[in-house]
Amino acid sequence: MAVYEWQGISTSGKEQKGVRDADNPKALRALLRKEGILVTKVMEEAEARVAKARNVDFGRYFRRVSDLDVALATRQLATLLKSGVPLVESLTALIDQMEKPEMKAAFTQTRDKVNEGTSFADALGAHPDIFKPLFVNMVAAGEASGTLEAVLARLAEFLENQAKLKNKVTSALAYPAFMLLMGVATVGIMMIVVVPKVTAIFEDFEQALPWYTQLLIFVSDIVSGYWWLILGLGTAGYFGFRRWKNTEQGRERWDRFILDVPLFGQLNVMVAVSRFARTLSTLLKSGVPLLRAMEITRNVLENTELMRVIEDARTSIREGESIAAPLKRSKRLPPIVIHMIAVGERSGQLEEMLENVAESYDTQVEAKVQTMTSLLEPMLIVVMGGMSGGIAFAILMPLMRINEFVAG
Repeated sequence: MAVYEWQGISTSGKEQKGVRDADNPKALRALLRKEGILVTKVMEEAEARVAKARNVDFGRYFRRVSDLDVALATRQLATLLKSGVPLVESLTALIDQMEKPEMKAAFTQTRDKVNEGTSFADALGAHPDIFKPLFVNMVAAGEASGTLEAVLARLAEFLENQAKLKNKVTSALAYPAFMLLMGVATVGIMMIVVVPKVTAIFEDFEQALPWYTQLLIFVSDIVSGYWWLILGLGTAGYFGFRRWKNTEQGRERWDRFILDVPLFGQLNVMVAVSRFARTLSTLLKSGVPLLRAMEITRNVLENTELMRVIEDARTSIREGESIAAPLKRSKRLPPIVIHMIAVGERSGQLEEMLENVAESYDTQVEAKVQTMTSLLEPMLIVVMGGMSGGIAFAILMPLMRINEFVAG
């Protein structure tokens, strides 16, 4: 069977589309006709992906498969398997209630490959954009150990925790970011529109202006006269920075910087520690060997400096060292984390210790983000208010002197 994306019109006249597997397009049309849908377009899923790649589709950014989407599907699949439903039937039931085309296509192709004899993990591995190496390796370990439903439930919990932490950080920083954007926009409008009109009054009077008013007029003239150049330089600088950051040397320097930068560096380390501990704990609990688990965890961190630390630790472990010793030498992880890992190794409860570390640092990250945002908001208000007040002061003071001059 092949997987097709189709578009059609229902008996009520509404446009409909979806993903369905069938032997061929003719069989698909016949199947949908029985459901009261007149098919207007059929395209094989692989061909549809190529067509989408050629066309600019801004809507795809709003249809992206999130961790929560995968977590929900994973938990539902775990529940079906736990109830004794065979894997292929469970996947079929899951596909029937999916709404996102990307998810539906991926699970449909996965089900077909499993039906043909491919392992579940290998079938999932054909969709790296949706199922990350962590997901695929845990499923492989669950298949090998006969505990697939338990591993899927653990995976769902892991993805939900990661999404929850990410949403907390994003939502906490959203309001300060909005305030900053609005403040910059307000000051920009004042400098381009308001200040030139008001300061034009000063040209009719032969009176020396205060230095701060002269500075304001100078900055306003530059912003209003060369805004296109400033915007162009800013855009070029942004893309130049991204290009530099994508180089090997640039990425290493940037990743090192975001770990060492004051205030935010500590937060980045805490988020990385939480991700490292939870990922490694989840993998080890699922039966993934330590060295393979460390390799997957290294890639999950997405920071070259910390990835180097984990890779050095893998090398040392392969040579017979403990986990804690090479991590301690790196001086990148907090001492308490090293201590808890060492205790977990000695007691044979490494997975539980790592899970405790993850929960502790999740709580600390949430508290630190709330503290930072509670301080950042009034600081932004003061800064933006000070800039607006400074502009008003630089305009009003000469106007008051002009009134005195006219009255005199």
